[in-house]
Amino acid sequence: MELSIFQDHFLLRLENLFFVIAAVVSAILLLIPMITQGGIKEIDAREAVRLINYKDALILDVRDDSEYLAGHIPNAKHVPSQKMPERWVELEKYKDKPIVVIYPGGVRSNNPSLVLKKNGFTQIVNLMGGIDAWKRAGLPMVKR
Repeated sequence: MELSIFQDHFLLRLENLFFVIAAVVSAILLLIPMITQGGIKEIDAREAVRLINYKDALILDVRDDSEYLAGHIPNAKHVPSQKMPERWVELEKYKDKPIVVIYPGGVRSNNPSLVLKKNGFTQIVNLMGGIDAWKRAGLPMVKR
């Protein structure tokens, strides 16, 4: 008795096809964030506080001037997103320190983090949820 290709190969059997498709879709969904973020890790507010307290991390706020003036994390360095390609050199002394990049909540472009990564900064992380996540966690904000 000759088996067809679908009966002969475990992965191609009809009863296993659903699981194969589910595994492929899951793998793609896990890889999409790594590809779209350029390998920049995202952390939550609790992890950001840990980096600030124990690793002396720099908080880099890349929001617009008006958003920054409306309220920002204490001791944050402000370099607006659109000016990062010209002003990244101001951060050169922080090259070997962790840098937590703060974006507007929800919507963001990874461009400032990628500019830093391209210029040799090795410990860049984005705050997941941006400044809104920081506020929701009830963490301190200052206005100037």
